[in-house]
Amino acid sequence: MQIITPHFIYFKDRISTNLSIAFDTKIQKIAPIEELRAEFTDAKVTTLRENSLIMPGLINAHVHIEFSANKTHLSYGDFISWLYSVIENREELIGECNKECMSKAIDSMLDNGITTFGAISSHGMDLEACENAKQNVIYFNELIGSQATMADTLFTDFKSRLDASKTVKREGFQAGVAIHSPYAVHPVLIKKALGIVKEEKLPLTAHFMESQAERDWLDKSDGDFKKFFTELLKQETNISDASEFLEHFEGTPTLLTHGVQASDEELDIIKTSRHTIIHCPISNRLLGNPTLNIKALNDKKIRWIVATDGLSSNYKLDLFEEMKMSLFMHSDAPLLGFAKALIDGVTLNAAEALGVNAGEIAVGKNADMIVLDLESEPTAELAIHLILHRYNISKVYINGQLEKGTI
Repeated sequence: MQIITPHFIYFKDRISTNLSIAFDTKIQKIAPIEELRAEFTDAKVTTLRENSLIMPGLINAHVHIEFSANKTHLSYGDFISWLYSVIENREELIGECNKECMSKAIDSMLDNGITTFGAISSHGMDLEACENAKQNVIYFNELIGSQATMADTLFTDFKSRLDASKTVKREGFQAGVAIHSPYAVHPVLIKKALGIVKEEKLPLTAHFMESQAERDWLDKSDGDFKKFFTELLKQETNISDASEFLEHFEGTPTLLTHGVQASDEELDIIKTSRHTIIHCPISNRLLGNPTLNIKALNDKKIRWIVATDGLSSNYKLDLFEEMKMSLFMHSDAPLLGFAKALIDGVTLNAAEALGVNAGEIAVGKNADMIVLDLESEPTAELAIHLILHRYNISKVYINGQLEKGTI
């Protein structure tokens, strides 16, 4: 048992002082230090510096580890140009990102206070790095392939990768399934994969409505994707439209990444099915896509969370940076309320969307906590300051273990 005494604790509805936290792998009790010392007489006690703040560890629900070698390989500013650059540089990017490269990306997330992440794995090359990560990992094996003639081969590869990930038994690691997108996965493959998801109750995610190209292709089999599919895949029309795609997920709550081109009718389906939208503001900006209409999500009471996406469409894996960009992008949102919602989007709401027992400082939750060194006593606008000022993260606890910092 351990007891930690910060100056302040960030709860979901308030900031408190004069309280300490008793924990092992989970938070056991939150009370004044004297009460905890009397109850847990053998506990190791850590007293933090003045103006220290404990808050929940951050949760990055959507990140591609396998493309972490990218810095200047890819083209930004337009989704289709970026996509072609990914195809042209795929072998080089994959070849350059070995286990050390992927582990470095994972460690950077730890340094940035990320205690849980959802890895979208296209090839399974990142499995060992994710298995050895200090963080909790939801390992989403991605299924991709729009050609019916290749369905059996593609599904066999997907199933092999999924089975390999299920052999990992370490605490905090869970296998899951990712369906790439409406335009890139044949309905036959989707149905087969969802059969496994439902039978084994696996976490599920998918890309959805990221670009205008996707919108045009799904609606009209036209637009910027027309040349891409015709020339590269010899495919003249789409394999399903957006509503047909969403029908597959009815009754299975899913994390849908991006959603920036979703129609009002599609948002109604997302609401009814209790799906979650993952907001990746930096990725959307770099690939020339719109800003997510969060007001529309709020009006429909659709849960949204925040993630970094991968380094193929970002320059760092830092949720504080992601929140800051979103804070400025959504200039019409009330500043303090939106800042609080962004923090919920990388803590409590993200935990609930992924189904992990974390995301808040509360009794019974996993002891996933980060310590920030504030410069002064926090005010009522702490949520804004946390996002703007990027305070030093001096300690990171994951399942009660100190994984960054010193005692």
